[in-house]
Amino acid sequence: MSQNNPFARLPEVPSFTVTSTTVEDGGPFPAAQMSGAFGVPGGQDASPQLSWSGAPEGTKSYAVTVYDPDAPTQSGFWHWSVANIPADVTSLPEGAGDEPGSGLPAGAYQLANDAGAARFIGAAPPAGHGQHRYFIAVHALDTEDIGVPAEGTPAFLGFTISSHILARAVLVATAEIPADS
Repeated sequence: MSQNNPFARLPEVPSFTVTSTTVEDGGPFPAAQMSGAFGVPGGQDASPQLSWSGAPEGTKSYAVTVYDPDAPTQSGFWHWSVANIPADVTSLPEGAGDEPGSGLPAGAYQLANDAGAARFIGAAPPAGHGQHRYFIAVHALDTEDIGVPAEGTPAFLGFTISSHILARAVLVATAEIPADS
């Protein structure tokens, strides 16, 4: 797949640490993080567990995004966006991004992904399209309220994040579905 890094054209910012008990940086998504909604066998559309540390002083909130720049579109594919995570929150449990956002802290909300649902949608690269990368990012922000309406898009959230970002933590998961034999 393309070496397109979705953060390469943005101003550089400091980094901090994000880890997951669900997926290792550079490793494949487990079946639960694949998309049952898009017919991937075993897919459960369960958002990955995330923990982060080392965000800079002055962090007032976080946003989390999951983006596939390798999708066969001109704009990639947004799988998940969460805004207004309070600064005292440093982890999200696996499955936090279900339809009601049951694992999200008070005040946080999900924006509709590129499938049109305000929830995590799992990986579902087209069969035979090759390995896709899923950039899982935690953005440390200088504001408690990012000011993007819940009906906004993930791209609008990303645009707004760019003027409030203090630091970014990223891990990359992968997924591939072999061509039918």
